[in-house]
Amino acid sequence: MIVEAAGALALSRGTQGFAIRMAKRLNKWWGRKGRVFEDRFHDRVLRSPREVRAALRYVLLNARRHGVRYAERVDPYSSGRSFDGWSRRSRSLSPVFGPVVAAGTWLLRVGWRRFGLIRASEPRGSP
Repeated sequence: MIVEAAGALALSRGTQGFAIRMAKRLNKWWGRKGRVFEDRFHDRVLRSPREVRAALRYVLLNARRHGVRYAERVDPYSSGRSFDGWSRRSRSLSPVFGPVVAAGTWLLRVGWRRFGLIRASEPRGSP
């Protein structure tokens, strides 16, 4: 997940709220109670266009890292269908509007594009 926040406190509270909502829904779905997430989140400030592009690629193509391949090449369980930075948009990928908010910072809106749009078939070591 890539998240923008106004500061450390906003990030911490937002992540906490997200984890609580997810835990409640998952526990209800599983018919159980108790903790769902063991660890706190790991945060990393992305400072350059190259870092942002690498993070986007990592998040959007992460299923491949786990050996999962999809016919349409984009994980249907990710926000990849809403992502407008693919180098080629498949006709089968109609945009889905869900829990994705437009980027607010220059790095996440425009800056990362200096290193090229992301290909769904991109090899791991690409910039």
